[in-house]
Amino acid sequence: MSQELAHALSIDVEDYFQVLNLRSSVQRDDWDKIELRCGDSTRRILDLLDRHSAKATFFFLGWIAERMPELVRDVASAGHEIGSHGYDHKLLGELGPDGFREDLRRTRKILEELTGSRPELFRACTWSIAADTLWALPILHAEGIRVDSSIFPVSHPDYGLRSAPTRPYRIQLDGGAEFREFPPLTLQLLGKRIPVGGGGYLRLFPLWFITKAIEQSAREGLPACLYLHPWEVDPDQPRFDLSGLRAFRHYVNLRRTIPKLERLLERYRFLGLQAALDQCESWFAKCPALTASELSG
Repeated sequence: MSQELAHALSIDVEDYFQVLNLRSSVQRDDWDKIELRCGDSTRRILDLLDRHSAKATFFFLGWIAERMPELVRDVASAGHEIGSHGYDHKLLGELGPDGFREDLRRTRKILEELTGSRPELFRACTWSIAADTLWALPILHAEGIRVDSSIFPVSHPDYGLRSAPTRPYRIQLDGGAEFREFPPLTLQLLGKRIPVGGGGYLRLFPLWFITKAIEQSAREGLPACLYLHPWEVDPDQPRFDLSGLRAFRHYVNLRRTIPKLERLLERYRFLGLQAALDQCESWFAKCPALTASELSG
């Protein structure tokens, strides 16, 4: 295991039926009728991290935290970072600025009451900070977020901002305020930008391809940001009659998630996002902050 540089690992704590791919199959009003499975899966991840002396950021949905308060407390007491994933997995475009502000405050109150600490890290549902939702950035800062990981620097039918940087960077707001953005891992290959850092990408691509991307980041002296969801370590979750690409994205290689994650934990050292970024002060000092207009190209 390399000790020179620690990479970042993050867990988006949501259940299998709350994802965008299943919106046409599960109605929001039915959530409370469905058995929660993410508690056992999250504890499976906690045990794995503990065996490898690894840390991570756990981005909790407020809806999950309300129903599983002991899970939040157990994650915090194990020394992991706690971040906000919003309340109930609504896209930012659905919420709008006022709704987003209220969503942040509602989730912050839940997590703060459970942990005693105000969350300063955020990840939007389905990476939904994109060109048309950059209005969210000043709201994040005003509501106390200091590290965001919501901008995926790729083109994708559901999310992404292709013009955004692939490495950690500072975002400067009107008035001079700043916070930090930590994008998920991508690989630069033959002039292409390939997402590899988590979710279906982590499950789909072979281990050597993922490590190639991690090493590419490490050669710059920068941590890679990887992510996954508890439902991705739950291959026995109830199946829905999805079709095409959405079925592939949700169900591909679920049984391979834990073995692949274990191999990565054996090879690399992992921290939460804030702790991993603390290694990058010299990088932030030499790289100019970007404004929202510069981000959108």
